[in-house]
Amino acid sequence: MTSPFSVRTTPRFERLSRGLLQGHLEFRALQERAFDILKADPYNRSRAYHIKKLADVSIGEGQWRLSLGRFRFRYDVYGREVVVHYCGLRREATYR
Repeated sequence: MTSPFSVRTTPRFERLSRGLLQGHLEFRALQERAFDILKADPYNRSRAYHIKKLADVSIGEGQWRLSLGRFRFRYDVYGREVVVHYCGLRREATYR
């Protein structure tokens, strides 16, 4: 069975993920999990994931955000294709 959505990454995402792979051993597993989630349910219709549509963000900048632990993935959905633009760590001062 094929996934309903395909996932593609941008050069910016690739650059950011290489940096995170060097400093965070758990990132590779979380990245694979994120791609599996995005292939199955990028709109979070099942309400099983921590996905949010961001306000005031234009298409091409990552209108959607998936949070997995401390890591954030920003992406856009074009038809049946998910384009991942960004991956990074949550800012340390976010919940202080």
